[in-house]
Amino acid sequence: MWPPGRSITVKLGEKTVSRKLEMNGRGAFQGLICGKYNGMCLQGPAGVPGRDGSPGANGIPGTHGIPGRDGFKGEKGECLRESFEESWTPNYKQCSWSSLNYGIDLGKIAECTFTKMRSNSALRVLFSGSLRLKCRNACCQRWYFTFNGAECSGPLPIEAIIYLDQGSPEMNSTINIHRTSSVEGLCEGIGAGLVDVAIWVGTCSDYPKGDASTGWNSVSRIIIEELPK
Repeated sequence: MWPPGRSITVKLGEKTVSRKLEMNGRGAFQGLICGKYNGMCLQGPAGVPGRDGSPGANGIPGTHGIPGRDGFKGEKGECLRESFEESWTPNYKQCSWSSLNYGIDLGKIAECTFTKMRSNSALRVLFSGSLRLKCRNACCQRWYFTFNGAECSGPLPIEAIIYLDQGSPEMNSTINIHRTSSVEGLCEGIGAGLVDVAIWVGTCSDYPKGDASTGWNSVSRIIIEELPK
C-alpha cells in the first residue's frame, strides 16, 4: 500500500503514466492496472469474515404502548354464600304485665306467642319479674320455660330455682322476701311457625313445694328473640 501524496509510474503500452496518489494508494494503483488491461480485472476471493463487534449500549426505553381494547363481557357468576352470611332481619317480641300477683305454686304463670321465621335458628327467652318462696320446713320451687307445651331439649331445660332451708320454725314463718329475678336461656331445635312460649312454676325433684309467688307489685315480662345459629 502506498501512502497518499506519493507518485506512481506505470508503463501502458508505448506510454508511461505517472499519477500522484491522492487517496488510497492501493486503489489508485489498481485503477492504473485496470486501465492498462481495458478494465478486465478479475474479482479476488472473498475475505475471511470479521469478528463480532462488542455489544452495544442499552437503548433508550421506549414509550408506553397504546392501551388495549376492553375484553368481552364475562358470564354472570354464581352467588355462593353460607347461611350465616345471608342478611338477617331482627325478629323479637315482648309480652309484659304490670302486676301479675300470681300466687300459684304449680302451673302456668304467663304465656307469649311468637312467630319463628326459620327452622335452623335458636330462640333466646327471658322472664324478668319478682319471685318469692316461703315455708316452715325446707322447700324448693322451680320456674321454667316451655315451648308449645314441652320443655327445651336443645340442649337442656331453661330454669331457675329458689331453695329455703329448714332453719327455725319461728324465723322461717316470717320470711317473705320478693326479689326481681330472671329466668333466661337459648333453645335450639324448634321448627318455624307459631311457638307458644310460657313460664311455669313447679317443684324441685326430691323436695317439697313451698308457698310461691310470682310478679308481686311490679312489672313482669317475657322477651323472645330469634337468633342465627
